[in-house]
Formats: sequence, structure tokens, C-alpha cells
Amino acid sequence: MIGTIRKHTGWLWAVIITATIVSFIYWGAGANRNNNGGGSGVNLGSVYGKKVTKDAYLAAKRDYFLSFFFHNGTWPENDASITSKEIDQQTYLSLLLTEKARQLGINISPDAIATGASERLAALGRKGQVITLEELVNQALAPKGFTEVDFENFIRHELMIEELIRTVGLSGDLITPQEATAAYQLENEQLVVQAVFFNASNYLGAVRVTPAAVGQFYTNYQAEYRLPDQVQINYVAFTMSNYLAQSRTEWAQTNMNFKETVEHYLSKEGDNFEGATNKDEARAKITQLLIEERAAEDAKKDASDFAGAVFNLDPVKPENLATVAAQKGLIVHHTVPFTKDAGTALFDSASAVTKAAFELTDDSPLAGPLAEGSDSYVIALAKTLPSYILSFDQIRARVTVDYENRESTMIAQESGAAFYQSLTNKLAAGKSFATACVLSGQSPLTLPAFSTSTQSLPELGEQATLGQIKEAAFTTGVGRASGFQPTATGGFVIFVQSKIPVDQSKLVADLPEYTKNLRRARQNEAFNEWLQNEAAGALQMPQ
Repeated sequence: MIGTIRKHTGWLWAVIITATIVSFIYWGAGANRNNNGGGSGVNLGSVYGKKVTKDAYLAAKRDYFLSFFFHNGTWPENDASITSKEIDQQTYLSLLLTEKARQLGINISPDAIATGASERLAALGRKGQVITLEELVNQALAPKGFTEVDFENFIRHELMIEELIRTVGLSGDLITPQEATAAYQLENEQLVVQAVFFNASNYLGAVRVTPAAVGQFYTNYQAEYRLPDQVQINYVAFTMSNYLAQSRTEWAQTNMNFKETVEHYLSKEGDNFEGATNKDEARAKITQLLIEERAAEDAKKDASDFAGAVFNLDPVKPENLATVAAQKGLIVHHTVPFTKDAGTALFDSASAVTKAAFELTDDSPLAGPLAEGSDSYVIALAKTLPSYILSFDQIRARVTVDYENRESTMIAQESGAAFYQSLTNKLAAGKSFATACVLSGQSPLTLPAFSTSTQSLPELGEQATLGQIKEAAFTTGVGRASGFQPTATGGFVIFVQSKIPVDQSKLVADLPEYTKNLRRARQNEAFNEWLQNEAAGALQMPQ
């Protein structure tokens, strides 16, 4: 079922690579144009000195939208983290890569396109069942205005980029077995270390709290008590749950078609769809899913109609939301003032509504419809509250706690530094690390063996990050102690007790796949460096 499309990372890694490097490229000023590409007289910049045409821009943008859909299971406009500027940047990347492939004479054969399309369709299926091209177009692409030809062009474009990466990143293939073996050993050799932690919480009792000291702390750190800009909005909600009855009625009007649709999906998904234990349960789950999908579409349609009526009122003003809501018998809801980072109970910081709310202005006070899962919203600006610093009386208790935490952290770090100085003297005198700790009144913690590729060490808790421990351990020789390493909550000293060599039988078994991945990583690095330099000189975005 297209509605439950999954993320895929293994089939065509080329596009994933290009998506990760955008932040490293300087793009200059944003373009003052419509994202549709504008009219024929609009300046769309240039690539390799050639002016970008409207048709080329739109084709590249369609390729990006399809690439995003197939790699993420949703469309860019439904992802609150994707901005219009980022969509524009990816579109221009696509234009650059297409032109470079043309210059290098890279052509993709019809057979390769057919194979690529088959692999892409197979990746969308479940339990080895392949989604047909007709199903893909009708269920996922056509509702967004994409065609079978767009899908074919997208496959051609991805294969072209994959070939381009292989060509440009050729140096990444030049890895000898000796290099791969050395890299594997470096990543997988494990260290056994003991650590002594100095946690600020253990030194709170040593902090002397006085009104004068706390007041001075507030004065010194006033900037940290600034409340960010806030906004308050009014909104009309079109929630999917309110359309379920309507959806059931609509499906009932096409009862035979509905049953056929359910049975069709059941044959594709199998009896354990969404964790079902038998065919009847799977059928019930599919039925409910189809009802909910139609309800969400009905909600979106009503939201769109409502938004159109709101935006058509002249002059444009926030009150238009309430005016049209009253005409249609809809309820206007209100939020409390909220910050961009905190959001509200209904709209978190990553939501499309929160993002749109902070783009509202007196000149542009309306937005929507905005999708939040299966629900849609139309919003209007109620008021903005500019940033200000909270007074000491408002947050005296909070300031006191902050003061205690800062002072206890400083005491913990002073104690850690003193311990390290004492430790080096005792080790130089021939005492063991364990004995030196006992004489200093400290209890070391022996951590589980770890390597540079270890992903987690739960034993650390919040005492230090795994990265901090790795950095200290792998820059300290066996039988030696690291210097005192300060952290946000105090700090630590580690002693590298021993090194566990790599299991040779595991190395032999893992090396072929590791070498393959290492070559890809090196190829990625080479391509990233090339693209960064190429974009800086070849891309001219419109001002």
C-alpha cells in the first residue's frame, strides 16, 4: 500500500549523498521569485554560464520532489523541516548535476531505466510483492500531478547521478586490502578503561548561597534570562476524526467498489497487515485505514475551501478568519502565547503550524491550510510579544538553582584538576591507578570495553558523552591516565587499562563488506569535495 511507503537507503545512495551536502555550499542571496519558476521573463540564474530556462527549472524541481518522496515516504511540503529555500537549493543542485552529466556524455539506456524502475517498484512492495507502475501512478503520483513520464525521467536522473558520482569519485575506489585492514582494525580495536567522575551534584553542599551572590549572578548572566519572541494565533481546525462518519457514508455509496478495494489491498498486504493475526482482522484494519484516508482528504478539501474564502476577503486582515468561520458555523480556537522552540501542547516546535505562525506579519496575517498529520488548520495572527528579559523577582528561585549548579560545577572541576595532579605524582612514584584512587578517596568505575565504532555506553548516564570518553581514551596510551576532562556537569579522568585486539576470524569475515562500504565512503568524500567546488564556480542563483 502506497499509504504505508517505507524509507529506503540501500538502492540508490547517490541522491542521499547529494542531499547531505547542501549545508556545505554557499548559495548567496535567496531568489525573489515564485517557486513555480516564474514567467518567461523571470531571471532563474545560470549553470555553467547557461541561463536556466523555466522548463529546465520545473523539470529539476519535479525530479527533486519525486526523489524526496521515494526516499522519505512523504512530499517535501508535508515535512515541516524542509523550507522553500532548501527545495530551491536542491533544484539547482539537480540542474548542475544534469548539465555536468551532459558535458561528460553520460547517457542512460532504456534497459537500465527499465531495470531501475523495476527495482524501485519492488522496493515499495511488501513480502516480495511488487507495486505495479499503474498502482504507483494512480495512488501516489497522479494526486500530486505527476505522470508515468515524470517517473521515467526521475529514474533516468537518479541513474545519471549515480554514474556521475562513480565517475567523479573514482579515487574512492583506490583502496588497497592493506589500507582496508588497517582502517578496520582502527575502528574495531577495543579499550578497557577505568574512569573517575566528578559530578557537580556531589558538591552542592559546598556551595555558599547568599542573596548578594545570587543577585550578582543574575546581573552577570541577564542575557540568559531573556524570553524569546512569542506569538499567539487563532485557528480553525479541520480534524480527520470529525470526517469519519462522512467518509463511511461516501464509501457506502460505492459499496461494491469499496469491498473490491479492501480485498485488493488485502491480497497485496497479507493477513498480518499492521500486526493483524488473521484475515478478518487485517480486512478490518485496511477498511479503517481507507476510511481514515478519505476522511483526511475530506478535511483537507474543506480546509482548502475555507482558506480560499478567508483569503478572498478584502482587505486582508486577521479578523477575516473569524468572519468566514461565523458564516460557515465553524469554531475559532485560540492558543496561549508560545515561543518557536517550545511550541504548544497541540503544535510542537517542529510542526508546520508553529513554523507558519512565526512567519505571520501585520501585512501577511493569515496562513493555511497547514497539514498536521491527518488534520488541517487555517491560522490567523492574534498578537506578537517581543523578546524581553525576565526580572529577578520573577525568577528568583530559578536563578538560585542556576547559581548553585554553576558553583558546584566549578568546585567539581577544581577537585578533578587537583585529583589529576595528585594522580600523576602517585603514578610517577610507582603506585597503581587503583591504589592512587584509594589514597585520594576516589572510587573508579570500570567501563565495558568499547571501540571507536561503539554507539552507546549506558553506564555513562549523564556524567559524560560517549564522544568525550572516546576522545580522551583513544588519545591516551595504554597504562596511562588522561588529563582532567571538563564536562557540562563536572568532569572526569580516565585510565586506559588495556587494549583488546581485533578478532582475526571476524576481520576476515567482515573485510569484504567493510572494504565495499569504505570505498563508497571515500567515493562520497571525493564527490562532496568536487561538488562543493563545482557549485561555487558554476552556479549563479538569481538575486
